[in-house]
Amino acid sequence: MSRRGEDHIVRGDCLKGGCRQDCLPHTILLPDEDGHYRREALRLDLESHRSAPPGGHALDAIAREMAIEETRRRFFSRTAQGIGALALASLLPREGRGAEATGGLPGLPHFAPKAKRCIYLHLVGAPPQMETFDYKPKMKELFDKDLPESIRNGQRLTTMTSGQTRFPIAPSIFQFAQHGKAGAWVSELLPYTARMVDDIAIIRSMHTEAINHEPAITFFQSGLMVAGRPCIGSWLSYGLGSMNQNLPAFVVLQAKHNHPKANVQAISARLWSAGFLSGQYSGVSLRSAGDPVLFINNPEGVPAEVRRRMLDSLSEMNRVQLERLGDPETRTRIAQYEMAFRMQASVPELTDTTKEPESTWKMYGEDARNPASFAQSCLMARRLAERGVRFVQVYHRGWDVHGNLPEVLPSQCKEIDQACWALVQDLKQRGMLDDTLVILAGEFGRTIYCQGKLTQTDYGRDHHPRCFSLWMAGGGIKGGVVHGETDDFSYNITRDPVHVRDFHATILRLFGIDHERFTYRYQGLDMRLTGVEKAEAVKALLV
Repeated sequence: MSRRGEDHIVRGDCLKGGCRQDCLPHTILLPDEDGHYRREALRLDLESHRSAPPGGHALDAIAREMAIEETRRRFFSRTAQGIGALALASLLPREGRGAEATGGLPGLPHFAPKAKRCIYLHLVGAPPQMETFDYKPKMKELFDKDLPESIRNGQRLTTMTSGQTRFPIAPSIFQFAQHGKAGAWVSELLPYTARMVDDIAIIRSMHTEAINHEPAITFFQSGLMVAGRPCIGSWLSYGLGSMNQNLPAFVVLQAKHNHPKANVQAISARLWSAGFLSGQYSGVSLRSAGDPVLFINNPEGVPAEVRRRMLDSLSEMNRVQLERLGDPETRTRIAQYEMAFRMQASVPELTDTTKEPESTWKMYGEDARNPASFAQSCLMARRLAERGVRFVQVYHRGWDVHGNLPEVLPSQCKEIDQACWALVQDLKQRGMLDDTLVILAGEFGRTIYCQGKLTQTDYGRDHHPRCFSLWMAGGGIKGGVVHGETDDFSYNITRDPVHVRDFHATILRLFGIDHERFTYRYQGLDMRLTGVEKAEAVKALLV
């Protein structure tokens, strides 16, 4: 074979005796590191079939030469690297290998992180702070008195109460007691939470601008009231990558509520969207009934090996499309097909809780055995976290207490109280709480005045963005902290305000990220989770 034959692909003109100068290096016929062939190689293979002699192939000589080259060069190079990596991996502890992140941005984290994963429990509808963590005893003396105008001070109201002729004060009918080293006030509705106040940090001075549910939840999850931005889980997945190969980095669970009179707010996949980031960073919602993920299992009569061959062929076609158009979403599609194939094995193992010991069920309560209950969702969140899922979002609806509060709220609190305590204690006993951030939050607070008719035994509360409470635990959060204060009416913040942007900056800080340096270029702007307005991590909450 001539030197040109050794170094170049034999194209159609070469086969006819008229070699052209634009012959390409025959290395283009080699597969890439993932074993996939280039579009040019597939096209040349088709061309050469047409001109090959009977019983042969036009590129047989080239193939023999390439096989020799593979043996001499690529084989030893690639296997040496692989053997070295396997040897190194064998020296590392199993948990160390599992925690290695892949796919993150170079340069992240900016500094040593405290948190590696997050479990975010969102109470959709907004629980009332004066019935949970913000104790206001003086209100009992002001039952049915009008809220002073000096307190409301012309602040915005929703259309649900703006037409009321008066705003009568409705004191909480529930008892409070102090708990823990810091003497945190906690409602009788949350007895299990009261037992762990030294493990959590309670923020009583949260505030936001959003006054309606959809923009308020969207603001909390994405940093903007208008849908279309990446949510927190997507930002973290994009920046820090995944800590496992067989499950998504970001998973969403939707827990059901029990009380028939609970007012339910709609939620949608926009809340776990990747926005302008690649679709691979979107949250994957696991269902509680039937298949956890739709269409993940093979159709009846299709064995795994057939599905594997189909995915390989589909991947080749997608790679041809990627080279032709350069659309990065095509690369995402390839990766998602592969993830779905691996999830055929990982998801059934994840959702099979039959091997959980009896102590687990005792800790989380019998409700944890019920599909889609909040308790089961918390247990599933722990199982996801220990399998390397970076961000688990749990939504629990029914907290929009415009009316029937004394009847509905105790049921809502009972559903979450023991499960939240169990989740924190479970992570703690497994040595995971130190690097797992747990958050329990709504989207805004409730008014001290009553919406609708007020009686000694019945009342409701409207939306209130000016102040509300949430708690955080683990992942670098200082336990036993009560941060911030509100006035006697739980209407305005009097000390240490924490805006939603500060909340986001604090989360990123715990993951080792400087929120001002963590950006994504989109439409000519450097986009950030925290936006362009001032935001600061709340250092008083950090270990």
